[in-house]
Order: sequence, then structure tokens, then C-alpha cells
Amino acid sequence: MTPTSDVDRAAPSPPAVDSRTRILDAAVACLVEEGFSAATTLRIQARAGISRGRLLHWFPSREALLLAAAEYLADERIRETVERIDTHLPADVPGPVRVAQVVEFMWLTFHEPHFWAAMEIWTAARTNDRIAAALLPAERRLGGVIRAGVDRMWGPELAGHPRYPQLREMLVTSMRGAALTYSFDHRDPRRDPHLAHWTDVARVLLEI
Repeated sequence: MTPTSDVDRAAPSPPAVDSRTRILDAAVACLVEEGFSAATTLRIQARAGISRGRLLHWFPSREALLLAAAEYLADERIRETVERIDTHLPADVPGPVRVAQVVEFMWLTFHEPHFWAAMEIWTAARTNDRIAAALLPAERRLGGVIRAGVDRMWGPELAGHPRYPQLREMLVTSMRGAALTYSFDHRDPRRDPHLAHWTDVARVLLEI
């Protein structure tokens, strides 16, 4: 019997698209767990379990890789949010109950890995003009999609109130700022006193 060679025993190479996804997943994980400065191409390559040549085939520079990771992260965030809205916020939930549920739902999205990965890239963009210039179009696109997703959470009746746009922008910016304090003060976000404040403001503005 002819002995089996190492080549014969080796698992087939994954499709190219799978390699790209593995690289992006690894980049996001590095951003969340280790931060922007530690998310080097070598660490990402090792975490993805791919060759240097394959990584450079898809992403010729670290900046290109991390910016692609930011866009990939945004797309995943949008997809997951839509799925969760459909599952946890059915359209027939009445207004007063829906307000409290949506406020908490929105708030908890600011405590997920995608938020912290995005913050790492935003912070890097503050002092890196190339990252900032490349990031801006994707963030503008994401901003529109996020607003549409938030509108879907509230539902057509509440989102149709004339003061709703004011409420939406206030909640998003306020929650983002409050969430940043959790980077050094770890606590249960469900017990945050802001939840009651945001809910009260929403009921006043929407006249519920």
C-alpha cells in the first residue's frame, strides 16, 4: 500500500471568501480584546490561522484591514439588530410598554463587542487623517442605517410623532456618551439610573 503523504492528509484549503471572513473576525476580536494599538497584522494573522501571503492578498496594509473590519462590523451589527428587533420587539406591543422596552434595548446595544471595536477605530481616527478620511463615508452610511433601525424599534406610530426625531438623536448621543464610562467602571448596565431618565424623557416628548 502506498503511504499517505502529508499533502494527502492535509485538510482542503478553505474558500477564499472564508479566509477573508476569518481575517475580519480575527481583526474585530483583536480590537475588542486588545485595542487598536495591539491589533497588529501579525496578531490578526495568527488568530485567523492563515498564511501571511493570504492576509496580504486581501489586505495589503494594516489600515486597510482595520477599516475593512470596521465596515464588516457595521454590517454585522445591522444584521443582528434587525433580527433581534423582529424577535424581541413585536409590532403589537403597546406604546407605554414599548417605550421602556425600546429604551433598554437601545441602551444594551452600546454594551456589545461591536460598540467597543468601533470606539477603538474612532479613537485612532482622531489622530490619523487617513483613517478618518476612509472611515467617514462608512460611518455616514451606517448612521443612516442605524437611524432606520431605531425607527423600526419604536414602530410607525411612535416614530411618526413630530418630536420623535429629537428624541432619537438625544437617546443615541446620550447613550453613546454614558456607555464610554463603562470602559473603566464595570457595572450592570441594566441597573444604570439613566434608564429611568431616558424613559421619562421619551414619554414626555412622545406624550405617552
